[in-house]
Amino acid sequence: MKTVGAYEAKTHLPKLLARVAKGERFTITRHGVPVAVLSPVGPRDRNLPGELIDEIREFSRGRDISLDEIRSAIDEGRKG
Repeated sequence: MKTVGAYEAKTHLPKLLARVAKGERFTITRHGVPVAVLSPVGPRDRNLPGELIDEIREFSRGRDISLDEIRSAIDEGRKG
């Protein structure tokens, strides 16, 4: 994510909004301290299915769980 100072954001807001509409995100800072995020609204905020699959694969990398542990978790969920 790119960083933009508040003064520059104010001065170039139309250009920034055009870039945001294309999917870019910006952190707006004041005196070097992040104060806001300018990001697109709508479907772009949602993870695409491929991105979600990649995140799940990354999360599960190096984690092993047995079939018995899965069954136990399912049973425990049914009790609650």
